[in-house]
Amino acid sequence: MKGHRIFMTICIKEKPCRWAVVTVLAVLFAILFWAKSVAAENTAYFDPLVHRLIADGFDSGMINKLYGRPQVRFETRGISTFFTYSESRLNYDQFLSWRSIRKAEGYLKTHKKELQAAEHHYGVDRHIITAIILVETKLGTYLGNRMILNTLSTMASLSNPEVRELFWNRIDTSRRFKRDRFDKKADAKSKWAYSELKAFLKYTAAEKLDPADVVGSFAGAMGIAQFMPSNALKLAKDGNMDGRVDLFNHSDAIASVANYLKHHGWKPDITRKEAYRILLRYNYSKYYVKTIQAIADKLKS
Repeated sequence: MKGHRIFMTICIKEKPCRWAVVTVLAVLFAILFWAKSVAAENTAYFDPLVHRLIADGFDSGMINKLYGRPQVRFETRGISTFFTYSESRLNYDQFLSWRSIRKAEGYLKTHKKELQAAEHHYGVDRHIITAIILVETKLGTYLGNRMILNTLSTMASLSNPEVRELFWNRIDTSRRFKRDRFDKKADAKSKWAYSELKAFLKYTAAEKLDPADVVGSFAGAMGIAQFMPSNALKLAKDGNMDGRVDLFNHSDAIASVANYLKHHGWKPDITRKEAYRILLRYNYSKYYVKTIQAIADKLKS
């Protein structure tokens, strides 16, 4: 401590050092102010949600502590994108390029053991599993970068009229759409998001994950196979038998995709028409399903 006091005494006498101290203090005060403002904003937006989660049986200490963390915040920009999202704008054809198919062939070889085990145990074609993982996350190389907790909490909070109004007023006017359309979608999505949020908190608790550390898509999907939390809770599997269901692990992701499809009716001798119907359960997009089947065809040829 004596050395520290001597340093501060010398530092105060030296002008360059004085400015360094002032700068550091200014940065620290700015960080403190930001943290307090985020916490205050979280209280305004998330208070109704916090009370709702506690009323539904979640531990009050855990929930209050979680929503008091500065990285847990209301995501206006990300969720406004969700409201303007359109599946028709996506380019699934990119996954039919020779480069993508070559990478998928490499994935088949690299994860041959896991894919064969899933095919044997669940009766699901390994080429279909690979095609899904290719389209969902480019074979696990792009998992999304949005906090799942923030995404689902923000959407779930829109069930509260006051929070919805605050959200509407924060949306960039150049990106706004008709209010009645927004309200209709907010009604449906807030109910869905609350259900997914509860599943997410249960899943992360069961797998001993920090909810604030899990990232994924702008819609709340996570992992290599982009499972929504409700599906992770019910249908995800421990593919490598290590005692955990880790959707960011290829063995577990492969087994989970296979179990999901089997759960919805996939069987070894399935027809193309039946497969098409089941794949729609994974992503209700005809364009998506046709792409999955086309990739699988190329991988088999």
